[in-house]
Amino acid sequence: MNGGGAGGAVVTVGTFDGVHRGHQAVLAEVAKRARTQGLASLVVTFEPHPLEVVNPTAAPKLLTLPEEKWGLLAALGVNRVEVLPFTPELAQLGPEEFVRDVLRVRFAMRELVLGYDHGFGRGRSGDVEAVRRLGAADGFAVDVVDAVREDGQPISSTLIRAAVAHGELELARRWLGRPYNCAGTVERGAGRGRMIGVPTANLAPPDPRKLLPPDGVYAVWVELPGKEEGGRVARYGGMMNQGPRPTFGVAARGLEIHLFDFAGELHGERLKVEWVRRLREVRTFPSREALVAQLERDRAAALAILNG
Repeated sequence: MNGGGAGGAVVTVGTFDGVHRGHQAVLAEVAKRARTQGLASLVVTFEPHPLEVVNPTAAPKLLTLPEEKWGLLAALGVNRVEVLPFTPELAQLGPEEFVRDVLRVRFAMRELVLGYDHGFGRGRSGDVEAVRRLGAADGFAVDVVDAVREDGQPISSTLIRAAVAHGELELARRWLGRPYNCAGTVERGAGRGRMIGVPTANLAPPDPRKLLPPDGVYAVWVELPGKEEGGRVARYGGMMNQGPRPTFGVAARGLEIHLFDFAGELHGERLKVEWVRRLREVRTFPSREALVAQLERDRAAALAILNG
């Protein structure tokens, strides 16, 4: 499919895991340059993550699953998002072939916008300087967007993954430009929470590729896209147990959420959960009474964080 239309396109290419503030700066430049020249703006990305194909043991957990990423990219003002299946055959294309056969012929690229550390083509050999040479030879413009830095270091997907993996969710929020989140569908649980006066929604296990912060009890915000209040998506504060439930003898990891000030049935609803702050680790309590007392303390701590 020709992605550029008659006038051609300003294009950027990348994995864009997390769609963080550095990625957002690149996409803003793509949209701006396309508007200025009367061209289409186009993002070319890949599924699966290239490392899942070329070096599976080194493939990272993902900040954004494919559907999450595509939605974020589409909301950033570009005309189109094209997702290329990342196959072994695509991985073998050199940068010259990728630019010529994919970007120029298939997508009618007139201008290419890249991040400062970009590389594509076989072995990421198509770095910025190589692409500049290709542009000079083939007649397309190349623009490079500087790093977005905080505290002197460039914001990157690798940096944010490390923050999430260590539970540094405020850092992740700053670097992403939004709270770290996941989405899932509510499954019917055993009803243990309701029996102790703390009803919970049990989310289906997330895609195993999704990066989760350390297990624990968290203060969270939860959006209910299927429910609206005053024309806006309903949003509730809550607390979430992420991990096993050892007091009840449940070793399997899960996401179990108690919403504050909510009464209703959520089974089958799709929720978006934003991690805010870890309250404590998962631990075993000697009795249900001890668990309930701790949950009351957790509730007070979560409310103080969410209302602070």
